[in-house]
Amino acid sequence: MHWKLVLLLPVLAANAAEPLFVDAKAEVSGQWKGRETRTLASFEVHPMPKETFTRFGGLSDDRQKATGFFRVEKIGERWWMIDPEGGRFIFSGVCSLKPETKLAAKEPFEQLFGSKDAWTANTLDLLRAHGFNGGGGFSDHETLRAATQPLPYTVTLGLMSGFGRKIGVTHSEAGHTGFADDVIPVFEPGFAAFCAEECQKKLSVMKDDPWLVGVFSDNELPIKRDMLDRMLKRGGATQAAAEAFMAGKGAVTDDLRREFVQRVFDDYFRITTQAIRSVLPRHLCLGSRFHGPAKTASGVWKAAGRWCDAISMNYYDHWSPQKEHLRQWHEWSGKPCLITEFYVKGMDSGMGNTSGAGWVVRTQADRGWFYQNFTLALLESKTCIGWHWFKYMDNDPSNTKTDASNRDSNKGILNARYEPYAPLLEAMRELNSRIHPLIRQFDAEK
Repeated sequence: MHWKLVLLLPVLAANAAEPLFVDAKAEVSGQWKGRETRTLASFEVHPMPKETFTRFGGLSDDRQKATGFFRVEKIGERWWMIDPEGGRFIFSGVCSLKPETKLAAKEPFEQLFGSKDAWTANTLDLLRAHGFNGGGGFSDHETLRAATQPLPYTVTLGLMSGFGRKIGVTHSEAGHTGFADDVIPVFEPGFAAFCAEECQKKLSVMKDDPWLVGVFSDNELPIKRDMLDRMLKRGGATQAAAEAFMAGKGAVTDDLRREFVQRVFDDYFRITTQAIRSVLPRHLCLGSRFHGPAKTASGVWKAAGRWCDAISMNYYDHWSPQKEHLRQWHEWSGKPCLITEFYVKGMDSGMGNTSGAGWVVRTQADRGWFYQNFTLALLESKTCIGWHWFKYMDNDPSNTKTDASNRDSNKGILNARYEPYAPLLEAMRELNSRIHPLIRQFDAEK
């Protein structure tokens, strides 16, 4: 399969003289509303040639200290990833990079690619052609890391969700694992041992791999303001820990509730990070992929900041990243953030778009404008070291076993027949190929 034959469709340039408004709605049943959208038409920047990058995707000039592995560093007022060769690196990735081999499509996987190796080579070529430099959460990292010409990749472990399943306190929810009473069993006996065993089993083979950026410990754990109240009623070691926290403090107050949330996540990140670093001491710990409730929960960011190298956030609900959120997250944690999920759905895809958290727009070109608007704000912030689009491929609507948040929704850069959404991908390529010139322009303005 030759991607280049179907990808090079032009995207109409936005009128730089007037603001661009894109029709969007928060859900498919809502009303269209034009939303002001910033695009590359507002900038005088040019794409950078391939020769200006290291083999890992960082800038080849003005290199920083090379350690042989990815790391993070604050240079002046801006945070960066630093690639194994010392190149300054902004992680523009795609989630769920994996071959779907059981689709109800007219052309099955085997007919298109023939083998996983062929899929990998074609897919990584597709990503490189459009300026993406790695794989995000829920990707098939074993297949990706075996590529002849690999790209940087991440691993998603699911330590708390795995332990919760082991002790029988989990259930399925849309988009993530649910826990009984929305309480994570971090204080239950055996959690630390479980984490150590899982990390040894799943990560040992990657301990010397420079293409591994880092590890996500979990995905979208519950964060409840009344976590203390819930744990005081939970029973077992969980309740005992909450009672020990309350000893001598009198009645439960909002201040104590906030303090306890931070205590819970401090224990969580301490245990999971120590387990990961016992196996991978030179790779990045990227957090637990926070989601909605974490946006304003200072305690979880403070806890993550003590233990993680960078903090991951699945960021929805806003057409543009909020400057105040990005400022607060850095103020609370002292660490850079990595946006690990965002997307928008197009009604011209033929899909119902009734599930999922992302915005709904009219066309694939509109999806491309959204991508540019969203990532421009992240680059402007100086505290964000990258982003991962969710996701590689639309779900197959005929697959009723998929996660409830991924049914009949246009999230992919490809449809369920492996056909690229050319207008979206072209807008992505335009932005991704200009990341570093845009950074220079933003930094010169302030």
